[in-house]
Amino acid sequence: MSAKEPGPEAILHRLEWTVLRRLDGLIQGDYRSLFRGSGLDLADLREYQYHDDVRHIDWNVTARLQTPYVREFHEDRETAVWFLLDLSPSMDFGSGNASKRMRVTELVGLLGRLFQRQANPVGALLYGGRVDHILRPGNTRRHLLAMMRQVLAYPAPLTGPGTRLGELLDAAAGAIRRRSIVVLVSDFISEPGWAASLGRLAQRHAVTAIRVLDPLELELPDIGLLNLQDAETGEQIFVDTRDRGFRRRYEAQVEAREAALMQSWRSAAVDVLEVLTDDDLVDALLRLAALRSGRMPAGGVPAAA
Repeated sequence: MSAKEPGPEAILHRLEWTVLRRLDGLIQGDYRSLFRGSGLDLADLREYQYHDDVRHIDWNVTARLQTPYVREFHEDRETAVWFLLDLSPSMDFGSGNASKRMRVTELVGLLGRLFQRQANPVGALLYGGRVDHILRPGNTRRHLLAMMRQVLAYPAPLTGPGTRLGELLDAAAGAIRRRSIVVLVSDFISEPGWAASLGRLAQRHAVTAIRVLDPLELELPDIGLLNLQDAETGEQIFVDTRDRGFRRRYEAQVEAREAALMQSWRSAAVDVLEVLTDDDLVDALLRLAALRSGRMPAGGVPAAA
C-alpha cells in the first residue's frame, strides 16, 4: 500500500456511508440469503413457489408427488464466512483509478461488514502463489480492518510460474472443517484444472465466486503503441493497437477465454458475479441479489441447475 492510497479505516468508512446506506434501502431482509446454498443444513421441504431457486428443487420428492418441492435450509446465525482471496500478481493491475486488488479490499470490507452485522464471523485465506496466510474468523470491526490491511499489504511475487487457483481451493477444503459460507474472489487468470476443486468445495459449503476484472481485459482500445507485460510471468510484448487485425485476434482470444471460464463455472455448479474495477458496488450487489434469487442479470453467471 503506497502512502497515497487510503488505509483500511478510510476505505471502510467510505463504504459504510456511500454503499451500505444505499443497500439498506434497496435490499430488504437478511443479507445472508444472498449466499445461501446447499452447503447448509436441510431444514424442511415445501411446495415450489414462483421465484424460488430452481437449484433447491428436490427431484426425488417432486417425482414421487408429481408436484415440485424445494428444500429449505437452516442457517446458523454464527455460520462462519470464509473469503478465499486471489492476490497473485495479476490482481495488482488497473487501467483506471483502482486496481483489482483495491476492488478486492473493498469487497472484503463491504461483504465482511454485512455478514458481521448478521453475527457471522469472517475469515480469509490469502493466496499469492501459495497459501501462507490463514486469518481465522472474527466478528469485530477491528478484526475486519486487520483483514483489509493484510489484503492491501500482502506481497505477491514479482514473477513466477503462474497462478494455480486449484491450490487455494484445495487448501480451503483442508482448512475449513465446519460447513461455511465461502466467497472466492479472483480474476481467474490461472492455470487450468481448478474447476474440479471448486466443485468439490461447493458440495460441502455454500460457495459463491466473484470475478474481479479490469475493462481493458475485455476490450483493447485503439490507443497506439503499447508495451504490455504479463503480470504473472513478467514477459513483455510490444504491440500496435491501431492494427485492426491485432485487435480482432485479441477479441477472439478474449471470446475463447470467456467461453472456457463459463464452462468451468458451470461444471463446478457455482454462481459467479463479475465486478469491474470501475463498477458501482451498489449495482454489483443488486446483481448478486438477482443472481441468487434465480434470475439472470447482466454481469452474472448462473450455475448449472
